[in-house]
Amino acid sequence: MTMEVPWHLPAGSLAKAGSLITLTPADAGWRYSGLQVFSFVAGETRSIVLDGIEAAVIPLSSTGLTVDVAVGDAAAVSFTLQGRAGVFAGVTDWVYAPTGSIVTITASTDGEVALATAKAEEAFPPAYLAADSYPVTVRGAGTSTRQVNLQGHPDSFAGAQRLVWCEVLTPGGNWSSYPPHRHDGIGDCPWENEEIYYFRIGKEDLQGVVSPHGSAEGFGIHRTYTAPEDQGMPVDATVEVRDGDVFLVPRGYHGPSIAAPGYPMYYLNVLAGPNDRTLNFCDDPTHAWIRESWNGVATDPRVPITPVP
Repeated sequence: MTMEVPWHLPAGSLAKAGSLITLTPADAGWRYSGLQVFSFVAGETRSIVLDGIEAAVIPLSSTGLTVDVAVGDAAAVSFTLQGRAGVFAGVTDWVYAPTGSIVTITASTDGEVALATAKAEEAFPPAYLAADSYPVTVRGAGTSTRQVNLQGHPDSFAGAQRLVWCEVLTPGGNWSSYPPHRHDGIGDCPWENEEIYYFRIGKEDLQGVVSPHGSAEGFGIHRTYTAPEDQGMPVDATVEVRDGDVFLVPRGYHGPSIAAPGYPMYYLNVLAGPNDRTLNFCDDPTHAWIRESWNGVATDPRVPITPVP
């Protein structure tokens, strides 16, 4: 018999003093992937010590950030980020910071900033990537059309040891993370990544204009289920996700993630594993044929949701 497990973490359940989300590998019960989300007020400064982890500083709903990265005795390297008003308002620039560094973030406006992290032993140079330096792609077709911002894809950014991340935006009524797929290193699927889904749910008005950031009214659906060859506890979890929720995927097929009509869905995917950085995956063979069904089908004209640089 399948059982629900606490991989779904509702908004607020990971809040700690000074942060909306604090999720370490130990908190998740795995080895590599982590996430922090901070809420800043204008003028606030916050420092984070990266002890055994590498990180990407990703503005979610903050503009005009200053990010200083100090490594050892060397002078700190300073970056100015344009940021964005919200995850549905645009794509963003970001900063990479290596293990062993101290990251100091100073906000010029109120807003939220994500820190995607992964366990690391090798220190790479600090780096700044502009919003027009990585691909913004349209995936799928028809009601499976979605936007994928490939910020931390290995082909877009090579300067990290394990950390991989991307952003997915799905119009209201559409499906993403579909067909279901996995990367758990089990059976004949060779790729292994722990994955975090961080959801923000927007709202579309009667004129089709999407809110710049999240809306407490919206919701979506997410499913994760384990493969038949998985010898661990069987899981088949289909949950309602709301603005600010987190879902952990330590193993198993995940998808679809479905945006309710009128409520577009954003999620930040943070991945890391024991091997080379990759976003490769294995489709559920039962549903893999869906990809061929998109041939010749028009993409949803609402995608991309955000302006493309």
